[in-house]
Amino acid sequence: MPAMADSLIIPRRFRGPPESGNGGYSCGVLAAFVSGDAEVTLRSPPPLDRAIDVARIGEAVQATVDGRLVAEARPAPMALEPPPAVAFEEAEQATLRFPWREGHLYPMCFVCGPERAPGDGLCISPGAVEGRGVAAAPFVPDRSVVDDRGEVRPEIVWAALDCPSWFGFHCFNPFDGGVLLGRLAAHVEARPRLGDRCVAVGWSLGRDGRKIRCGSALYSERGALLALGQATWIAVG
Repeated sequence: MPAMADSLIIPRRFRGPPESGNGGYSCGVLAAFVSGDAEVTLRSPPPLDRAIDVARIGEAVQATVDGRLVAEARPAPMALEPPPAVAFEEAEQATLRFPWREGHLYPMCFVCGPERAPGDGLCISPGAVEGRGVAAAPFVPDRSVVDDRGEVRPEIVWAALDCPSWFGFHCFNPFDGGVLLGRLAAHVEARPRLGDRCVAVGWSLGRDGRKIRCGSALYSERGALLALGQATWIAVG
């Protein structure tokens, strides 16, 4: 089947590192070109505020800028068992233990940056849940991240699965140096609505050298699973 071209743009609001897109948001934007559950691999930093070319090749897609490969996405059914839900009140206590409130690698990260204000960033700051091997944080969607029906946009759900996965590892494992999202797969069961009290949860799936594998989930206040993610983080530096 011949490739079919399209394009996307990642606005600066949705950055992770200062000059590139937040990994989860970037993956979610590209995943929209794939039918059903998807796995997105980031090959180079997604640029901000410029057109990224998207080529459809069969069921998969490739994103490029000036011939440089940025990311690839493909259909990939999710086969990950989530942990039991975390209560919203537990998540409110866990976020007080957020380890990067000071010394954050990317303080303006759209998802977890402590220098982002509500209504600008998601302000998801996961910390260790007492007595459990998971990290969690509250997430209450505001008007800036929902569509005209009041549902959180799909790429925002992907973003909410990104950083919590990392803190599911880092809250329980010493780590020095930099880290970047390399791959994210996600299954979205249901999208939360404006003002819903949700809980973002992350946990470790193990480490192999520079590759750190993590899981993440988004739950409703009643404990219903809304979305599930599986991430591979790359230690750098």
